Amino acid sequence: MVERLGRAVIERVTPEIDAGRFPIKRALGESVRVEADVFADGHDVVAARVLHRPAGDKDWRQVPMRPLGNDRWWAEFQVDQLGSHHYTVQAWVDYFQTWLRDLRSRLEAGQDLSVDLRIGAELVGEAGDRARGDKAAQLKQSARQLATGDGVEHALEPRLAELMQQPPDQRFATAYERELVISVDPELARFSAWYEMFPRSAAAEPGDHGTLRDVERQLPYVAGMGFDILYLPPIHPIGSQYRKGPNNNVAAVDLDVGSPWAIGGPEGGHKAVHPKLGTLADFQHLVAEAERHGLKVALDVAFQASPDHPYVKDRPEWFRHRPDGTIQYAENPPKRYQDIYPFDFSCADWRELWRELCSIFEFWIEQGVSVFRVDNPHTKPFQFWEWTIGCLKAQHPELIFLAEAFTRPKVMYRLAKLGFNQSYTYFAWRDTASELREYMTELTRTEVSQFFRPNFWPNTPDILTEALQVGGRNANALRLVLAATLTASYGIFGPAFELADNRPLGVGREDYLDSEKYQVRHWDRQAPRSLRHLIARVNRIRHEHPALQQDRTLRFLATDNERLLAYAKTAGDGSDAMVIVVNLDPRWRQSGWIELPALTPPGRPEVLVHDVLNGDLYVWNSVRWNYVELDPAESPAHILSVDARLRPEI
Repeated sequence: MVERLGRAVIERVTPEIDAGRFPIKRALGESVRVEADVFADGHDVVAARVLHRPAGDKDWRQVPMRPLGNDRWWAEFQVDQLGSHHYTVQAWVDYFQTWLRDLRSRLEAGQDLSVDLRIGAELVGEAGDRARGDKAAQLKQSARQLATGDGVEHALEPRLAELMQQPPDQRFATAYERELVISVDPELARFSAWYEMFPRSAAAEPGDHGTLRDVERQLPYVAGMGFDILYLPPIHPIGSQYRKGPNNNVAAVDLDVGSPWAIGGPEGGHKAVHPKLGTLADFQHLVAEAERHGLKVALDVAFQASPDHPYVKDRPEWFRHRPDGTIQYAENPPKRYQDIYPFDFSCADWRELWRELCSIFEFWIEQGVSVFRVDNPHTKPFQFWEWTIGCLKAQHPELIFLAEAFTRPKVMYRLAKLGFNQSYTYFAWRDTASELREYMTELTRTEVSQFFRPNFWPNTPDILTEALQVGGRNANALRLVLAATLTASYGIFGPAFELADNRPLGVGREDYLDSEKYQVRHWDRQAPRSLRHLIARVNRIRHEHPALQQDRTLRFLATDNERLLAYAKTAGDGSDAMVIVVNLDPRWRQSGWIELPALTPPGRPEVLVHDVLNGDLYVWNSVRWNYVELDPAESPAHILSVDARLRPEI
C-alpha cells in the first residue's frame, strides 16, 4: 500500500556518480549545476527545487529549479565551505500555478470566472495558514481580494505568485531517493602549478650533497617562475642493503647515495629526515619559508621500505615472505627493485599496519604539510585509500592528495572517486592533435569531469618521453604550453625540464641518463638555454586569466593543419575568452587557418586579440577563418586574450 502520496517524478539527476556511491568534486567557491527530469501525471504544473547544505548544517538551503524543456530542469549553487556538502532534489505539483494557467486560458476564452476565483481564494487562504507573520497576513488579504469584483486583476499580479512560492504547498512533494555529496576542496586542488626537485641536488657547489637549507635558497627561483607547489621526493633515510648505484646500477659503491624511494635506515623510517638533508626542525623552517614565498611544500609518500627500515626488524609480519624465508622485494618485470620491500596490506595484522601507515600522514600534517603526492597508490587496496583519506579529510578538509597512478583508466578513476584530489595522466604520451582532442574530451566533457582532476606532467624522474628526447628544447617549450593551458593543474620535474636535459639512458628507454633518482646532480639554473623565463610568463598568464584556472569550458577549434592544435576557454561566467594555438612540431614552422566560433555581436565581424605570450596584437575575423604561423625557434604557441568588451561566446 502507498504510504505517502507524491505525484511528481524525479529521474536522471546529474551530477551523480555511481548512484550516489561517491561524491562529485568541487573547489571552494565553484558552482554546482544540478539537472533532473521532473514531471507528473496529467497536465498539472510541476515545480522543483534543489536542496543543499554543508555537512555540519541542519537547515537546507533552497534554489528553485528552472525548466530546460522536455521535462528537464536545472538549478545552480555555489559551495562555500571545505569538506562535505550535501544536495538533493524535491518536486511537487504546483496547484496554484496550475490554477493560474487555467484562469488565463478561461479569461482569454471569455468564460465565467466566478467559481475559479473562489477556488483560487481557497488555495491562497491555505497558503496563508501555512505562512507566518506579515506574509500570512498578506496572503489572507489576497484571498479576500480574489473573491471581489477585481479578483481577476489581483490574481494576475506577479506579487501574488511570488507570495505563493514562500512557502509552497508541499504536502504531496516527492523527494529524490538519495542525498548526494560534494567533496569541497581547496582552490589548489582545482588550479595549481607544481615544481618537483631533489633536495640533495640543490647545493650551490658541485660535488656537495644538498640540504633542506639549500632548498630554502632555491625558493626565490621556484617562486619566481610562478609555481604554487614545491614537491619534494622522499626526504627520509635511505637503506644501504642492495642500494642502487648511478643509472640504476645494482652494484653500488660506498659513496653512492641510493634511491630516495628505498626508505628507511638505522636513522629511522617514514617519520625521519635523512641526516644529510638536515633535521626535522630544518624541514619545519622550510615549510614556513615556502609559505612566505607563496609556496606549499608537497611531500612524497611511498608506502614501501628498504631492507634496513625499522619496520623490517620490528614488524616483519607486515611484509610478504617467500618459501625460503626471505622477504619478497618489488618487481615490475623485467625491472627488479631489490632495495624496496612492499608492505603486505592483507597480512594477518593488516589493521595495525593500516593504522600505522595512516599515522605517517598524520605525522607530516603536524609538521605543516597539507599537500601529498602518493607513490603508486594503484598497487595498494582501494579500501585502504577510502578509509585512510576519509579519516584524514574528516579532520583536515584542506588536504590535497595527488595520485601517481600510471595505470589503467578505470583504476585511476576509482582512486579519484575514493578521495584523491588530483591524478597524473597519460598526457606525456599524447603527442598528436587527434590524441590530445580525444583525451581532453574524455576528461572534460564526460562524467569523468565530475570527480577526476587531471594534473599534466610533461616529464617526471621516471618519464623522459621520446617526444622530448627527439624534439629537444623546443619540444619542452610546446609541451609546457600544452600542459599549462589544456588543464588547470600541471607540473614539471626540474631543473631537468627547464634546462632541457633530455638525454635518455639508452635507445628506446624513458629513463634519464644520470638520473637524480640514483645520484646527486649539480645544475646551472641560470644557463642561457633555460626555459625559466617562458615558464614564468606562462604561469603569470595562468594567474591573470580565470579562463585558464579550470577545465570545464575547454573547446577545440577546427584547423586545416593537424600540426596545429587550437582550443578556447572562457571563465565560468563566459568572460575572459582565451584562444590557444600550439605548434606541435618542434622542428619546423607550421602555418594554417583556424576557425573561430562567433566572437562578436551581429554587425561586428572583427575582434581584437592580444597574444599575451608574445606581446603581439591582431585583428581577427570573428566569423571566418584566421591565418596563423608559428616558428618553434621563436615561439611554441599563441596564447590569445580576446577583447573582453566584445563578450565572446566560446
